[in-house]
Amino acid sequence: MRDLKQRGLLDETLVVWGGEFGRTPMFQGKGKNPGRDHHIRGFSMWLAGGGIKGGLTYGATDELGYHAVENPVHVRDLHATLLHLLGIDHLRLTYKYQGLDFRLTGVEKARVVKDILA
Repeated sequence: MRDLKQRGLLDETLVVWGGEFGRTPMFQGKGKNPGRDHHIRGFSMWLAGGGIKGGLTYGATDELGYHAVENPVHVRDLHATLLHLLGIDHLRLTYKYQGLDFRLTGVEKARVVKDILA
């Protein structure tokens, strides 16, 4: 990040970081290898540069980190936002599969999360 900023490339470079899903805040299972399960109702990602507002936290989970309770963003909204930042209209980006047009953002209504855009 520092290198991109020093070289003046951060404004035009979109950096995206995310894990494989959220992890539950408590241990599960018993025995020799207890672990933590995945969950899809509250997980973190960060975006920087490339048209994103800096220093912004958008959304929050409950006190256990289990459910998104403030400004939830569905994965299709994340995809619509990333495509927007890349200059692509998610409604027009389609691919043919078995004779039908499909979109990365699906058939449900996806939105660009404008509150995080610079």
